[in-house]
Amino acid sequence: MSKNRRWMRITPCQNIPLREGRAVKIGHHNIAIFNLGDRFVAINNRCPHRGGPLSDGIVSGSTVVCPLHGWKIDLTSGAVRHPAAVTDCVETFPIRVEDGVIMLEIPVELVGFIQIAESDDEDSEPCGSGKSSCASLVGITG
Repeated sequence: MSKNRRWMRITPCQNIPLREGRAVKIGHHNIAIFNLGDRFVAINNRCPHRGGPLSDGIVSGSTVVCPLHGWKIDLTSGAVRHPAAVTDCVETFPIRVEDGVIMLEIPVELVGFIQIAESDDEDSEPCGSGKSSCASLVGITG
């Protein structure tokens, strides 16, 4: 980890269902976190084609299909896989799980500016609710 970046607790793993994505807003960054079953991955939430919300896309293997126009994005590298002639990429972000909590490496200046899309699971608690060990979640967005 660079001294200009910090690992930040985002949300308990249970808040991101298997083979789905959730949007997290950190400052001016909109990041999609996906649960691939054996690991979590994080990429920029905007499709390079027309800005579609990748967190709403369909996960297939280690790719996500943009819900607007069907572009397929590799969740590990951020590379566009379909259409094949496109060389665009989306930014990927370092992510890890610690004690059942998803952590994202973010620039220090963004610490304290985190929001995550609301979970459908009534039993899960958002970070910052007082019932979890996550820090700095400032609100829930729908």
